[in-house]
Amino acid sequence: MEYKLTFGKYNEALKRNKLLGLKCKDCQTITCPPKMTCGECAGVDLEVTELGGKGKIVTFTTCYVAPEGRENEVPYTIVMVELDEGPWILGNLIDIDPFRVGMELIGKRVKLGHKVFIGDKYSNGDAARPLFSFAD
Repeated sequence: MEYKLTFGKYNEALKRNKLLGLKCKDCQTITCPPKMTCGECAGVDLEVTELGGKGKIVTFTTCYVAPEGRENEVPYTIVMVELDEGPWILGNLIDIDPFRVGMELIGKRVKLGHKVFIGDKYSNGDAARPLFSFAD
């Protein structure tokens, strides 16, 4: 079985502000980030699809302890976003004071951007990560 969408291809697309996922041809469920099988029916007949990158915040957390190499970035807020197409993905939330976030974030509309993180000793080079800002 071959991967329809490798992490490398997903990562490169994200660097170009494109969010890719996989659509199951059996049940029409969209999976993002990519996996080998459909998360709903375990089907393997998947096709690559581009997602709109808009959705709503379903939960969040604020990080006060930085991972290695990102010590100057704390605190920051991570959000779980339910995309309009259905899947839930994690990303950092920008344009907000992490010391002042609260339950009012739940349900807020956001849109996708990206940030490229320079790799550390544990990674295989740089990688893009989802970055969200409030939608207009």
